[in-house]
Amino acid sequence: MIGISTYRQPADWGDWRQVCTDLLPADYALSIERAGGVPVLLPPHGSPKGAKIALGRIDGLLIAGGADINPARYGRDRHPHVKIWYDDRDAWELWLLAEADRERLPVLGICRGMQMMAVAAGGSLLQHLPDVLGHARHAGAPGGYSSTEVTVDGEGRVAELVARRLTVPSHHHQAVEEHPGFRVVARDGDGVAQAMEADGERFAVGVQWHPETAADMGVFEGLVAAARERAARRPAVPKADQAGRG
Repeated sequence: MIGISTYRQPADWGDWRQVCTDLLPADYALSIERAGGVPVLLPPHGSPKGAKIALGRIDGLLIAGGADINPARYGRDRHPHVKIWYDDRDAWELWLLAEADRERLPVLGICRGMQMMAVAAGGSLLQHLPDVLGHARHAGAPGGYSSTEVTVDGEGRVAELVARRLTVPSHHHQAVEEHPGFRVVARDGDGVAQAMEADGERFAVGVQWHPETAADMGVFEGLVAAARERAARRPAVPKADQAGRG
């Protein structure tokens, strides 16, 4: 069972307009299903206790993509191009990642999710890549993706899951800058960090691209396999306790 963080923001459907909604593109859940897992959505919750309860009932965690992170979370003033963030989601994902770290739960971060993993570890972000690179090709088009050529290090967990060289769908104007506890294992031609992973046996991987929109299932299969291994090691619940929960 893989928990996936979600958006909470106004949305339109049918006759309804600007309704506060918990939502997520279905590609995330579908990718978990195709990899053999069961997706469970985790909308923002108002307390760290909620994160503890939620993670006590799942086997792996996926931090999904989305809006920018509040720069105050990593000690920076707001860049003019950072215009929208959601403090409730920022707080929720930080609580989820803190609890996942304590429980040694397998974690995958996608785009914003990779950035949030770095921030949760005490790292920081480049707030607007065009200031550094002189172009905005990583950002794609409104509602669409650009193509980025990525080279993966020959050793490590990510190298076991994806090709050494691959073309990935991108939609981001920020990137990981500092990443304590993680090793950058993939970069693009501009030197931008495109994947990172933690050392050790625990599956803790972030990718800057959007694999849920592509045919490559490697990172999802890696997350589900790690979650399955962890679930197999979990102590069985006594039948009396199972009956009491009914």
